[in-house]
Amino acid sequence: MSTSSPLTGAFPADVRSGWSFRLKRLFDVLLALGGLAVLAPLLMAIALLVRIGSPGPALFVQWRVGVGGRLFRIYKFRSMYPDAEQRKVSLMALNEAPGPLFKLRNDPRVTPIGAFLRRTSLDELPQLWNVLVGEMSLVGPRPPLPSEVERYEPWQRERLAVLPGITGLAQVLGRSDLRSFDDIVRMDIRYIRTWSLALDFAILIKTVGAVVRARGAY
Repeated sequence: MSTSSPLTGAFPADVRSGWSFRLKRLFDVLLALGGLAVLAPLLMAIALLVRIGSPGPALFVQWRVGVGGRLFRIYKFRSMYPDAEQRKVSLMALNEAPGPLFKLRNDPRVTPIGAFLRRTSLDELPQLWNVLVGEMSLVGPRPPLPSEVERYEPWQRERLAVLPGITGLAQVLGRSDLRSFDDIVRMDIRYIRTWSLALDFAILIKTVGAVVRARGAY
C-alpha cells in the first residue's frame, strides 16, 4: 500500500484526469488481472527456481517513489544474493549508470538465475500486482528509489506526475544503454506531455521486441 512521502522538496501535481486516464486505468486492471491469472504457473516456477538458486526469499521488496512523491513497496523476483544491499557500498565506485542511478553490467551480486531473469525481464512480472492495486501502470516512467529522488533537480521531478510504469519510453528506446540521466528524464517528461492510449499501445508492442532481443538489459 502506498503511503505519504517523507522526502523533502515539492512534488508535481497528479496530472491524471478525464475519461482517457480512466480508460488507461481500466486497461491496466484488465491486463494485470489477466496476466496474473494466465502466468500463475510461470510465476510459481520462477519463484521455485529463485529459491533453489540461492538462499533467501523468492521476492525482492523495496520502497520506491510513485506519483506525487508517495512511497510504495515494489515487488520483483529476487535476482541478487541476499547480501546485495550491504555489498553495494563497496561497488559504488564502479557504477556505470548515469546520474543518481546505479547499475553494473557484470554485477557480482547477481545470481545465475537472476542474470537470466534480468535479461528476459521476467524479474519484473510481480509488478503486475503493483499495477492491479493502483500503485503502478503498465506504461510510465520507471519508479525511482527515495535516495535517487533526493538528488533530483527540481525540473526532474516532473517525471513523478503520473503513475510509474513497468515499461516506458526509456525502456523501449534504450533501456540500460542510455548514458545520460537527463535524457532518460526528458523521455519520461515527453511521455507525460504527449500521453495517449495509442502511445501506451505502441510502447507495449515495442517492449515485447526489446525483451525478445534482450537489448540493453542487465
